[in-house]
Amino acid sequence: MIFDVLTLFPGMFDSPLQESILGRAIKQQLLQVRAHNLRNWAEGKHLTTDDTPYGGGDGMVMKPEPIARAIAELKQQTPQAKVLMMTPQGVPFKQQHARELAQEDGLIFLCGRYEGFDERIRQSIVDAEYSLGDFVLTGGELPAMVMIDAISRYLPGVLGSQGSAESDSFSDGLLEYPQYTRPAVFNGMDVPAVLLSGDHGKVARWRREQQLLRTWQRRPELLEQIELSKEDKQILALLKQATESEK
Repeated sequence: MIFDVLTLFPGMFDSPLQESILGRAIKQQLLQVRAHNLRNWAEGKHLTTDDTPYGGGDGMVMKPEPIARAIAELKQQTPQAKVLMMTPQGVPFKQQHARELAQEDGLIFLCGRYEGFDERIRQSIVDAEYSLGDFVLTGGELPAMVMIDAISRYLPGVLGSQGSAESDSFSDGLLEYPQYTRPAVFNGMDVPAVLLSGDHGKVARWRREQQLLRTWQRRPELLEQIELSKEDKQILALLKQATESEK
């Protein structure tokens, strides 16, 4: 998988891409991340990439020509690459998007600055628009990094075990169950006995119960977005009943 990033600040990607899982995956050539300075495709003495908006108003707008030239050149190398725009107007990025985008041949991320992009870029070049949430950032670089990290986890060999990605939070629509490691007692708190029992069936049931309970307590809206099994519904009903009785 090749991730191309168009940005005015390519240096922002240097340190994050040298560390941890992503850094190791890049060294093993399991993926490539290429941060390109958009000014390389700008023209004129000052390599201008932005201009004042038609109709007046505050701020500057990213010019369409440098972006169009950059994408045309990058697509010569990866013709099927999808062009993704980082923008507050995009759809909220979810785990399912990470899984789907990991199947693409390549991805080109457009990282905006100032007041955003000339609308004609969105209309003629962009395949999809994504947002990390209802808040404003100084540019699209951080969202691009987050998406690259999330997508990379689904690429073969990036994680030590392919099952790691499938058991993460949100992979099945639910939050992850609580995790424990040694020591068995910490600050007077014990590891749940079921995890020490060696009974894999009981452990699996406990973990599913905890997923359902934690999701219901912290993100109940997620339960409305997935299809629960008959057993899940029974477990959830019992958990709700037990919780209400404790009040």
